[in-house]
Amino acid sequence: MTAAPESVALVVAAAEAASDKLAEDIVAFDVSDQLVITDAFLICSAPSDRQVGAIVDAIQERLRVEFDVRPTRREGEREGRWVLLDYIDVVIHVQHVEERIYYALERLWRDCPVIPLPESVSIGRDGRTSGGAAVQRPGA
Repeated sequence: MTAAPESVALVVAAAEAASDKLAEDIVAFDVSDQLVITDAFLICSAPSDRQVGAIVDAIQERLRVEFDVRPTRREGEREGRWVLLDYIDVVIHVQHVEERIYYALERLWRDCPVIPLPESVSIGRDGRTSGGAAVQRPGA
C-alpha cells in the first residue's frame, strides 16, 4: 500500500508552506505500510522557537485555505520546541533543530519510502541545517 494521492497533496502543500517560512531539512515519508493510522509524516526544523511557531501557523493556514482541513490534534505548541499537527492521514512534525537532532525521527522511519517534494522546497544543503548541525538523512 502507498500513501493516498490526497495525503501526498497535503504533504506537498505543507512542505511548500514550511519552506516559505524558511524551514530546514524538510523530508516526507510514506509510512502507510508501517502504520495503519496514517499515510505520511512530514518532518522539518527551525533554529528558534518563534520560527517553529511561524512555520506551524503557515502550514495550518495553507492547508485550511487550499484543502479546507484543520488538524484534529495539535501538540507541543506551548513549548514551541516540537509541534505535532495531526491531520489523520498526515502527521506533521515541526521541531527545533536541537530536538530534531536529539530525537532523530528520520532514523526511526528510514526504511519507509521518501515522498518526493518539489524542487522549490528547501531541504537544506548537503543534509545540514543552516546552523551546521548534521541531520540524519533517509537511508544514511
